[in-house]
Amino acid sequence: MKAFLETIKDALRDLAPIILVVLFFQLAVLQQPFPEPGKILVGLVTVVIGLSLFIQGLELSLFPVGENMAAAFARLGNVVWLLVFAFALGFGTTVAEPALIAVSQEAARISAGAGMVADNATAQANYALGLRLTVAVSVGLSLVVGVLRILKGWPIHFIIMGGYLVIVLLTQFAPETIIGVAYDSGGVTTSTITVPLVTALGIGLSTVIKGRNPMIDGFGLIAFASLFPIAFVLMYGMVV
Repeated sequence: MKAFLETIKDALRDLAPIILVVLFFQLAVLQQPFPEPGKILVGLVTVVIGLSLFIQGLELSLFPVGENMAAAFARLGNVVWLLVFAFALGFGTTVAEPALIAVSQEAARISAGAGMVADNATAQANYALGLRLTVAVSVGLSLVVGVLRILKGWPIHFIIMGGYLVIVLLTQFAPETIIGVAYDSGGVTTSTITVPLVTALGIGLSTVIKGRNPMIDGFGLIAFASLFPIAFVLMYGMVV
């Protein structure tokens, strides 16, 4: 209970700047009272409790599970199963990412309004599903590359620079209507579900593998998970 209260205190501290900004602009700049302040207060309390529970869940479950599984696969010594696990983890966490679901559905709706997709529920659902699967596959492959980087000791900056060069080239040929969606896809993949497990995977591997430093080699997988979806969605737009 004491640990949870400490987490609530930390959540309040983290949310304080946002609350102060909203209060300042609402009361000092707009000079208007809050509509339905009771509901807003209840919502704020709910956000604080929810954020606290989420952080507790990460510390008690997701981080330890991710690190332990990564370490277990590394000790097993079977690289193929480790890479399969990395791909499955990236695919599974991304396809269930709420932010990606919301963005893909909105992209399908806008595309239908622009005449790029048939304006019916089935066509929009298929387009949104295709977008989600494309991003999920790309994140899975990004973790495969990230795990290989940790195993082989490849320098991360060369991979990142090369990846963004490919993205710049693809952007020249992709339809304008997909470019914004592609770049946003790189952001929505690094959200509530994906980040904790991916980070735990990198730290777990670099902790167990001899000669690897968790601080140097354990981080960086999130960068791959942001980069790969941009390129894959650009190609998705070129094909679809």
